[in-house]
Amino acid sequence: MLHAATFATPLGDMLALASAQGLCLLAFTDQAHLARAQAQVQQARGPVHSGGHGVLAQVEQQLHAYFAGQRRHFDVPLDGVGTAFQQRVWQALQRIPWGQTCSYAQQAAHLGQPRAVRAVAQAHGQNKIAILVPCHRVIGSQGQLTGYAGGLARKQYLLALEAGQTTV
Repeated sequence: MLHAATFATPLGDMLALASAQGLCLLAFTDQAHLARAQAQVQQARGPVHSGGHGVLAQVEQQLHAYFAGQRRHFDVPLDGVGTAFQQRVWQALQRIPWGQTCSYAQQAAHLGQPRAVRAVAQAHGQNKIAILVPCHRVIGSQGQLTGYAGGLARKQYLLALEAGQTTV
């Protein structure tokens, strides 16, 4: 069973879905593939039921603090839906410190699979938990901004926020 909530952020509204185990989805409501991601989560975790869930309140509070520059780490329990490899990639993403970036190639090397750059990038594309699983911190090998489901303008804003170059 899933619970849903929508939160307003400085970058637009975000939809959150949570199971009894934790947050399953956090995505901008205008993302092109939101319906597909939501369907994947519902197929794996069950239908959405009305009513609040403590994790959703925790997500909202921590996102608010993040955008205010008052939170650098999240402690919301996560219940990501994906393959074992995707889970490894997403866990590695959570170890990239606030305000820092790495390339897809560096992440593949850290995972012990330096030739799996494309697979790592594809796992990022399947990340259904924006910001808390910070795929926005991964950039191209030449330092260019590449691929972000929320859009490159949001990725740029998030990186600038974490670098202390913008305020909300």
